[in-house]
Amino acid sequence: MRRRTAGLTRDTYLLSLTSLFADISTEMLYPVLPIFITQVLGASAATLGAFEGVANATQYLVQGPSGWLADRLPSRRPLAAAGYLISAVAKPMIGLSSSWPQALAGRFADRVGSGTRSAPRDALIAGSAADDARGRAFGLEGLGDNLGAFIGPLLALLILFGLRYPIRSIFYLALVPGLASFLLVLLVRERRAGFVPTATTGRARDLPTRFWKYLLATGLFGLGNSTNVFLILRAQNLGLSLQTTILVYSGFNLCASLVSLPAGYLSDHLGRKRTLLVALAIFVVSYAGFAIGRNTVVVAALFVLYGVFQGMYRAIGKALASDLSPEVLRGTGLGLYASTVGLSALVASVVAGQLWDRVSPSATFWYGSAFGLIGILAVLVLVSGKKTES
Repeated sequence: MRRRTAGLTRDTYLLSLTSLFADISTEMLYPVLPIFITQVLGASAATLGAFEGVANATQYLVQGPSGWLADRLPSRRPLAAAGYLISAVAKPMIGLSSSWPQALAGRFADRVGSGTRSAPRDALIAGSAADDARGRAFGLEGLGDNLGAFIGPLLALLILFGLRYPIRSIFYLALVPGLASFLLVLLVRERRAGFVPTATTGRARDLPTRFWKYLLATGLFGLGNSTNVFLILRAQNLGLSLQTTILVYSGFNLCASLVSLPAGYLSDHLGRKRTLLVALAIFVVSYAGFAIGRNTVVVAALFVLYGVFQGMYRAIGKALASDLSPEVLRGTGLGLYASTVGLSALVASVVAGQLWDRVSPSATFWYGSAFGLIGILAVLVLVSGKKTES
């Protein structure tokens, strides 16, 4: 374990804890938000789809400008802290809503905060560790993030079915871990020695060609990597109860959490490209499995396999984007990377939904698996084989 954490600093651990509490806050809402919007506030399923589409698109679109702004500021920490605070305060706003447009306003604010904090936080993570430990730094942050996604739904189950609190209470209680994440990021000691922003700081066109090639490969793969909601729908489509589905989803996040740090460690020692290709191959296999699987036990096992992909891809993908971005453009590069991942996933989700309704649930996953293969080919052709390229 000591070898896996070598090169990491106090700031790396603080940022991992920040992601842990932020994701607990977010994922407490994940299982109950559709029920709250449709059953409590009376919105239709179509409205719910548009509701989440607007919210998620907002998050993705904010990430690029936020990364650019982070590079132009003397310190990236205040911008990251502002994002965490906005997200924390927005969640009780959703719970206080008496109509779905009011809830949309709260959800919009929550996603603006999430998009604002993403790139500056990732730039802080990249700068918090030694260059040869960058994969481990993002792996540790991924451990915190995915562990929060494991704990959050379980807390929601405890509050709703164990303590029998009303559904609105989850939105109020989510403020607590949200504020904890805000306070933790304030403790980070950022180091940007000798940096003085200029009028040309943060220009995307100054990013190297190898970064843009990687971004293209990321986008091509992302066109098949749809929202995890379809995994949940598939589980219920094959007969799992709501409670069992939430437990399986939590197990998926736990698996992703446990894999993140070892995946980052392997990428530091074996190379980003090799480990990224392994992650994409796991994605292809798991999506093909969801396409042909008919047994609930098999589907549960596929959730675990997909969790391995999720833990690997999050850590390795961000580490490679950091490697290919000069330090003075790291926020810009990571913001563009996050926007590419998010916007391509949005397109993938729209197509996947149409395939689910018009063809079959299996078609959704065959489509994703096909683009997984395209992503593998794109990485082989476009992405440099060097271990790091700072």
